[in-house]
Amino acid sequence: MIPALRQAVRRAHRQPRRQKVDLTHPGRSPLGSAVVNCVVYLDGVRQSGSCPTDEAIAMVRRAPGRAFVWIGLHEPSEAEFAGVAKTFGLHPLAVEDAVEAHQRPKLERYDDTLFAVFKTVRYIANDRLTATSEVVETGEIMVFVGSDFVITVRHGGHGSLGPIREGLEAVPEHLGRGPAAVLHAIADHVVDHYLAVTDAFQDDIDKVELEVFAPHRRGADSGHIYQLKRELLELKRAVTPLAGPMRRLAEQRLPVIDEAVQAYFRDVADLLARAAERISNYDALIDSILQANLAQVTVAQNEDMRKISAWVAILAVPTMVCGLYGMNFEHMPELGWTLGYPAVLVVIALSCLLMYRGFRRNGWL
Repeated sequence: MIPALRQAVRRAHRQPRRQKVDLTHPGRSPLGSAVVNCVVYLDGVRQSGSCPTDEAIAMVRRAPGRAFVWIGLHEPSEAEFAGVAKTFGLHPLAVEDAVEAHQRPKLERYDDTLFAVFKTVRYIANDRLTATSEVVETGEIMVFVGSDFVITVRHGGHGSLGPIREGLEAVPEHLGRGPAAVLHAIADHVVDHYLAVTDAFQDDIDKVELEVFAPHRRGADSGHIYQLKRELLELKRAVTPLAGPMRRLAEQRLPVIDEAVQAYFRDVADLLARAAERISNYDALIDSILQANLAQVTVAQNEDMRKISAWVAILAVPTMVCGLYGMNFEHMPELGWTLGYPAVLVVIALSCLLMYRGFRRNGWL
């Protein structure tokens, strides 16, 4: 994201959230509660007021300058989205994906319309990582981009586009580049969150690593490490598939993406590659930590078995001697000897002591 736009988005995050715009209109097809906003932009400047989508697109196409409409929806139903799809001529397959969600990150072209899917991520802080801790929460943003419209469909409880909208409105020269600027801002915002989540992941990995290699410990709970690896896999599923779409946006000639905006997608692709590299490194590191933890557990078990074996060997001496003289035969040596009993006790004690010292010297006890 260009520096001015990055700063504007950060300021928007700190500002109070705007109220949703009521777009229902008497006698028209209401879009329902799924619509978050519907705004017309002319040469990068937000136009006052709001109106239904059919009036908005008509206003855009009558405007003398570079104008477009941005419609934002949150988890619309098929009925709520049908009117928007008809007005803008969206492809049925893309509409189905936008309504049902649970899609892989991708970029598809339908005539002169682009359809992009982004996986949003949010880090969930945990005081202590457990075998069931959730670290990464995912959502989705679908974006339809045409020559004079942007339609965003958001799924999930996070990933609000309000800060992006306000940040773009603070930099009208960038927003004036049209719908492609909105697509770039969304992509950059999503990838920035990838990097933020990977930074937070580093702290969790450090905690697990300290737990595994802490002195006087015999490894950590493997369930914690497996859970962290599962959450990292969830993040990987969001980041890795987006590399192909970002390369297309940065390198290929696509409708509604002019060269001025395409250069910014190269920056997003570089940030995405950095996030993917971090995830790959974390994955390898967690594998190493898991192997080290399993090795520590194995070593600890071997030590326990050696101690048990050593004590069994020591106790075998009195057991054998007592078993021998407990056979109650009449003619056995030393049975009539006055010092036989204390002599046997001394032999047992000395044998056990010598075996104990030998095991201690060899590190078994």
